[in-house]
Amino acid sequence: MMRKRLALIITLFFVTAVALTACATMGKPTAENFQAPVVTLESFEVPQYDGYWYYAGNVKATKGSDGDHGAPLPMSFLLSIKNPNPYPILLESVTYTVAFDKEFDLYSGNDSTGYWIPAGMTDHVRLNTMITVRSALMSVLVTGGFKLKAKGWSPWDALQRWWEGVPNMTVPVTLKEASLSFKADGVLKVIPFEATFQ
Repeated sequence: MMRKRLALIITLFFVTAVALTACATMGKPTAENFQAPVVTLESFEVPQYDGYWYYAGNVKATKGSDGDHGAPLPMSFLLSIKNPNPYPILLESVTYTVAFDKEFDLYSGNDSTGYWIPAGMTDHVRLNTMITVRSALMSVLVTGGFKLKAKGWSPWDALQRWWEGVPNMTVPVTLKEASLSFKADGVLKVIPFEATFQ
């Protein structure tokens, strides 16, 4: 009877020690236990819309300076980030490219603000950016000429399509080649991400 109790006490101590060791190990970030956060594109919006317009440098401005100017198109992407780890993680930086019609890359940006996501929780990060007809024209002329030709579009056809279609959600907007860098106690994990809102 005494031996059974002693064996039971030793077993109980052993199980408790193993459980405490496992908890201590899980509580400290390591390359092995750092689980990848789950990233999703929750929503996309154009928070302000001023129409489609462009005027060239040879046009006299009614007010302000002359020059090549085009309508702005602000965009806002809301990312949902779920942290499956038993410790908080820091979203250190995000780099990304915005494409229209899935294949026309018009903007590349980054955000290094830094966001903490609590252990086991889901948080949201908003990426805000803005392009103009002028900057999009320069981009598409440099990188998208062959793609436009294959579709039978002129640069101006494409720009009008995008400026009128993106705010109405009739043109696909892709957050592509995104890279999210997470840190936890010096351990780094980089997550690639891509999503299309249409």
